[in-house]
Amino acid sequence: QVQLVESGGGLVQTGDSLRLSCAASGRTFSSYTMGWFRQAPGKEREFVARISWSGGITGYTDSVKGRFTISRDNAKNTVYLQMNSLKPEDTAVYYCAASRLAYPTMTIQYDYWGQGTQVTVSS
Repeated sequence: QVQLVESGGGLVQTGDSLRLSCAASGRTFSSYTMGWFRQAPGKEREFVARISWSGGITGYTDSVKGRFTISRDNAKNTVYLQMNSLKPEDTAVYYCAASRLAYPTMTIQYDYWGQGTQVTVSS
């Protein structure tokens, strides 16, 4: 069992930066691939980024490549999402999730979810 708690969301302006954190409970955190998803009002939850258990392999959706960076600290049971050059279209609730698979990008491939944190980017 893994419990996930996101933090770091807020209201920012276009071009600003935010760093989201996701704290995990459980001794097996380091064995999971971790991912970030987001869901805007009226839209489906979409994949944003993922990171392998070791942190050595990452993946991003095209719309955030070059702007967002996912990282993890297994000693702290925490995964991060550094978001730079934020745009209004990045506005959404951001969720972290844990998966036992190697390269998961779909919601169904993740086993545990946090409650989400709101990110709002004003123009």
